Amino acid sequence: MINITLPDGSVRQYEQGTSAHQIALSISEGLARNVLAAEVNGEVWDATRPIEADSSVKLLTWNDTAGKSTFWHSSAHLMAEALEAIYPGTKFGIGPAIETGFYYDVDFGDKEFSSDDFKAIETKMIELAKQKETFTRESVSKADAIKYFTEKGDEYKLDLIEGLEDGKITFYSQGQFTDLCRGPHIPNTGFIKAVKLMNVAGAYWRGDETKKQLTRIYGVTFPKASELTEYLAMIEEAKKRDHRKLGKELELFMFSEKVGMGLPMWLPKGTALRERLVQFLTKAQAKHGYEQVVTPHIGNKNLYITSGHYEKYGKDSFQPIKTPQEGEEFLLKPMNCPHHCEMYKFKPRSYKDLPVRFAEFGTVYRYEQSGELHGLTRVRGFTQDDAHLFCRPDQVKEEFKKVIDLVLYVFKSLGFDNYIAQVSLRDPDNRSKYIGNDENWKLAEESIIEAAAEKGLNTVVEYGEAAFYGPKLDFMVKDALGRKWQLGTIQVDYNLPERFELEYTGSDNQKHRPVMIHRAPFGSLERFIAVLIEHCAGNFPLWLSPEQFIILPISEKYEEYAKKVLDELNNSDIRGLIDFRDEKIGRKIRDAEVKKIPYMLIIGDKEMADGKVSVRKHGEGDLGEMTLEEFNTLLKKEITV
Repeated sequence: MINITLPDGSVRQYEQGTSAHQIALSISEGLARNVLAAEVNGEVWDATRPIEADSSVKLLTWNDTAGKSTFWHSSAHLMAEALEAIYPGTKFGIGPAIETGFYYDVDFGDKEFSSDDFKAIETKMIELAKQKETFTRESVSKADAIKYFTEKGDEYKLDLIEGLEDGKITFYSQGQFTDLCRGPHIPNTGFIKAVKLMNVAGAYWRGDETKKQLTRIYGVTFPKASELTEYLAMIEEAKKRDHRKLGKELELFMFSEKVGMGLPMWLPKGTALRERLVQFLTKAQAKHGYEQVVTPHIGNKNLYITSGHYEKYGKDSFQPIKTPQEGEEFLLKPMNCPHHCEMYKFKPRSYKDLPVRFAEFGTVYRYEQSGELHGLTRVRGFTQDDAHLFCRPDQVKEEFKKVIDLVLYVFKSLGFDNYIAQVSLRDPDNRSKYIGNDENWKLAEESIIEAAAEKGLNTVVEYGEAAFYGPKLDFMVKDALGRKWQLGTIQVDYNLPERFELEYTGSDNQKHRPVMIHRAPFGSLERFIAVLIEHCAGNFPLWLSPEQFIILPISEKYEEYAKKVLDELNNSDIRGLIDFRDEKIGRKIRDAEVKKIPYMLIIGDKEMADGKVSVRKHGEGDLGEMTLEEFNTLLKKEITV
């Protein structure tokens, strides 16, 4: 018998060789019908794979991220089987699950392939899924694996096998299809009830432009047809909310090929919105004891060699700027933290001076590959709401908790109320990616975990997601469509203070090393605004909206009264404008709705005679006639809320 520990801490005994599916069946038949895979001692396994020793087991369903991933990876195999049936001789690269489904890289030989072929593949996939083909795992020797794919004529699989260790190679088969794969997979194809192929693109084998370009087919599947319908509706809504589309329609920002790819330029309305966010956070930071600083857009290459950024990112960054002086090189600033370290060293520090909190809306530059650029969410120049806190070791946890409070204040003010705090730790199997000693990493990780627990945050732990110099707490926010974004981040760093030899004089009159906390509640203004646009579909909170109202005179003869109304409201610190166009009032209202201006003030004979305005609210319609004082009160009340 073996002992199986379940997530609730309970321990059950089963015969050696029992599978996760059998464990589920012993709990309830309903659970067993929904189990897709299992997490056995932290590793995801097939639900049908025998468990031979005492283990901790978590049963995975569609509601678990790892369950979805297993479902979608199995769907990639199902698509490959359908492709092979329809197009004999097709060769396959890799077919992983991704966050929103799966893809497979395919070599069709001389055949032309396009999205016009999707329907036939989808139909075949559903046909095969209905046969409830079992996914079977088989361990094979390297020689047998090479023999199989040599006979099949698939050079891509042979290329993959070359880098594998003999004795650790597995095949998975379902129906008439066999693939090189380490798994895991769902029990059978019958779980797949709905299929949609989404996109087709080109992808070089192994990401190498000197190698053949394969066809990458993206797809998504679901265990219920209704979930696919909901997903497609969400995709359509996402298109309407796309920040690139709305950014252009609302005249917020633009890009220019002549200026350079990935370098956004903020138009007047976007600049007003951006500056309002800056003012909002600057005011909040001042209350928390931060001091604003400004640093240059470039720095000497040696600065980033000292910090470690050049070693980690130098090859993938903008290349050094050479000066007329022999051997002198500068870099476009990829990070603000090295500059702030030098600021800390400007003068001697005492333990009584700490914590020191430097804040900067600092623009940084990173060379993202052109294929990875995406509107404001992935750019080459962006402004971080960056701050660095230098504190004593005994202050770390308390300062960290205060930063959490600030991040949550930002989220609440902007309507982001669905989030998870991700504790991002080192990859335990690849310590070479990080700098610093194990003791400091342990201290930093403990501070984050304890602070998050004491603030009552809903947390998940992700290994391998730490910064190269320290662990962090990343806030993963879900927007109105349920999509997940990484926004605010807080990091504990024992390493940069050592690399820059930062010191303070302690109460014992000895020199000590401060601890550094990096934090950015927005993350970057560009990415945050992109997410905000899509979250609220361009309907910004009234306090943030570039234009809070627009005055719509019915004809020219009311323009003087319109100007008087505008002056009076602007004097009350309310932002608006007048639509002077010679258009009918219906057209002016429609255009104001498209521009998502919160309030429309219509002026005609009656309004001018009464000294009032007729008020319409965006998306809601007519609110009736009001005095300017009443309208002013209405707006101020909404802003306060």
